[in-house]
This record gives sequence, C-alpha cells and structure tokens, in this order.
Amino acid sequence: MFTGILGLLHLIIAIWAILSILKSGASTAEKIVWALVVLLFPVIGLIIWFLAGPK
Repeated sequence: MFTGILGLLHLIIAIWAILSILKSGASTAEKIVWALVVLLFPVIGLIIWFLAGPK
C-alpha cells in the first residue's frame, strides 16, 4: 500500500513539474529537453529540475 501512495505522489509531482515547465519562459527546445529529463529519469530528473530548471 505504501508503494502505491509513493507512486501516486510521484505522479502528482511529475505532472506539476511538466505543467511548470510548459508555463515557463524557456524556449521550446529547452521545454522539450526538461520535459524529457523529468519523464525519462523520474526521481533524478525531478531533483535536477527542482534545483536547476527554468524559473
């Protein structure tokens, strides 16, 4: 059950990150790269995006 809760939490955070990336002022290419990083490297991608992503 705990794994399901963590999975749901990760999904919510990933969706929030993707929406934030799409709303950012970054170029289209940068948005695509950041979205791919977040999707292809789930935990590490979110951490990297949180620390260095487009503001």
